[in-house]
Amino acid sequence: MEKLIVASKNKAKIAEVSAILSGIFQVVPMSEIGIDVDIEETGDTFEENALIKARYVFEKTGLAALSDDSGLAVDALGGAPGVYSARYCGRHGDDEANNSLLLKNLENVENRTARFISAVALVSGKGEYVATGSVEGTILREACGKGGFGYDPLFYSVELSKSFGVATPEEKNSVSHRARALNSLVAKLRDSGEF
Repeated sequence: MEKLIVASKNKAKIAEVSAILSGIFQVVPMSEIGIDVDIEETGDTFEENALIKARYVFEKTGLAALSDDSGLAVDALGGAPGVYSARYCGRHGDDEANNSLLLKNLENVENRTARFISAVALVSGKGEYVATGSVEGTILREACGKGGFGYDPLFYSVELSKSFGVATPEEKNSVSHRARALNSLVAKLRDSGEF
């Protein structure tokens, strides 16, 4: 199996990527090859940010690098928090504060439709590949479940009829934005004949 270096420090995200790509790629966190930096996300879209991170790791190592940039788009908030999902509260990766701010901004809002969006990028000596995926849902009025990470306890999946915070990892990976993006990426790689 070909090795893929995941351009992320988020352990929960790396675990999901590894589970979804199990049997297809050997997923290796960038920390295991000595990269321990916060790669600055300066893009305006999920696709741009995914490419920035994957290119950084590929350029540093010469190894095939995979990155996911994902977030939550809430219709009543004009698509926010969007690419700023991980740092919505002003600090990167503070899930509790991000969730609290989201609930505050949706107080007294009836339309709570939203979607998780993921863009994944693979950069290697064979080229650059990008794929996207999304999953529809609604934002709950309070957290439900302790599973997942990020906004998962607030995101009620229409397909699963439960929050991602209650869903098992297998249930979430069967419908998630990240799984859809990664499965689409694998299909593109197979079609290209490069992998």
